[in-house]
Amino acid sequence: MFVILLQSTPGQSGAWSQIILMAAIIGIFYFFMIRPQQKKAKEERKFRDEVKKGDLVVTIGGAHGRIVEMEDDTVVLEFERGVRIRFSKSSISMESSKRANAVTKTPA
Repeated sequence: MFVILLQSTPGQSGAWSQIILMAAIIGIFYFFMIRPQQKKAKEERKFRDEVKKGDLVVTIGGAHGRIVEMEDDTVVLEFERGVRIRFSKSSISMESSKRANAVTKTPA
């Protein structure tokens, strides 16, 4: 298809071939870069909304802990007995949390 467009003389529909090529490039960027990022962000937002008290989570910084308190946009994680730190909900990593939950649910 592109060979046919490239063989045309400069006076014949040169503008249309450039428009089609630019549209194809924009389409490729959208489907391979922008759309997957939006989908991942939506899944992470959904995960953070579904997190509940008692879940084992991992923060973006790598801190492993269990949720002991929750407020609107913050959570309190307990790392050891008596060691509690308040974090923003947005600092919880979805992938690491899934991995940590899978490890705790696997029978030994």
